[in-house]
Amino acid sequence: MADDKKQLDVLAVGDVVTDAFIDLIEKYEYVDQDPDGKGPMLNIPLGTKIPYDHAEVIEGVGNAPNASVSFARLGLNSGLVSNVGSDDWGKDIIRALKKNGVDTRFVHENPGKVSNYHYVLWFKEERTILIKHEAYDYNWPKFRKSDIPRWIYFSSIAENAMEYHDEMSDWLDENPDVKLAFQPGTFQMSEKLSERMLRLYRRAEVVALNREEATDVFGANHEDVNDQLNKMHEAGIKIALVTDGPNGAYASDGTKRWKMPLYPDPSAPKERTGAGDAFASTFTAALMKGADVPSALLWAPINSMNVVQHVGAQEGLLTEDQIEYYLRNAPQYYHPTEM
Repeated sequence: MADDKKQLDVLAVGDVVTDAFIDLIEKYEYVDQDPDGKGPMLNIPLGTKIPYDHAEVIEGVGNAPNASVSFARLGLNSGLVSNVGSDDWGKDIIRALKKNGVDTRFVHENPGKVSNYHYVLWFKEERTILIKHEAYDYNWPKFRKSDIPRWIYFSSIAENAMEYHDEMSDWLDENPDVKLAFQPGTFQMSEKLSERMLRLYRRAEVVALNREEATDVFGANHEDVNDQLNKMHEAGIKIALVTDGPNGAYASDGTKRWKMPLYPDPSAPKERTGAGDAFASTFTAALMKGADVPSALLWAPINSMNVVQHVGAQEGLLTEDQIEYYLRNAPQYYHPTEM
């Protein structure tokens, strides 16, 4: 368990949930293309009873909690700023985080409110998540000097918490030695390049997005990753990280750029929840440990690869020794290439 008396290497910030995975049976559902061209659609018969294979409930997950567990697994002293309700779900979430070595001193229990609980419709290796974020009162913590971490890792948070971003930005201005990593969530990306978001981008040491997100948020050309990286740097981001599904990932430190392939899957992915969280958090963890960008790119795909071999976002997260094992056994082509 985390030692509450130690200074934190990293404090992840964002909403925490319980995920209930419902394993659908292919016989009763199917996937086809959306006629509007927006992507594949999961089709489930309406007005009937449909068997499912089994359900798995996983507490203490979400973009920021997944990152906090990833950091702890990699040997960093990791904590979480988040909210739970005053219910059994909240107690289970805190218990799960502590079991995974995460310091929970800044997880606030909200009297009379329920904890976030999501339903994951799991179909083959893909999933559709039914989400509901409770309207908590978001307030930036009051830190003692000994509580101040070396890094903040900020990710997905509810729509009603936008003023919380300003409180964090003010605090970061007051603590210039604290580095910021930012993995924007859905509502943060919908703000695009508002002044509120630009304050965070200008402050960020590293920002992680996938290619579609980078295109949308920064108004970039989807076909030109260099344009995406350029526009991220124009917003003030020091290290830009763009993931691109089966095509791997791209990273830029403002001077040099690299392309990184995926680590080969040992078997077909079991379920893809948390792959992006594992990639972004592992890349950031390597930077925290003193790695340069190419070295961080070597770590990130390995953790992402192993996460999708398991159900949920955290079971497959690796230790540093395990990542080094995969590196020693990597195929010859597995290395970053300067662009």
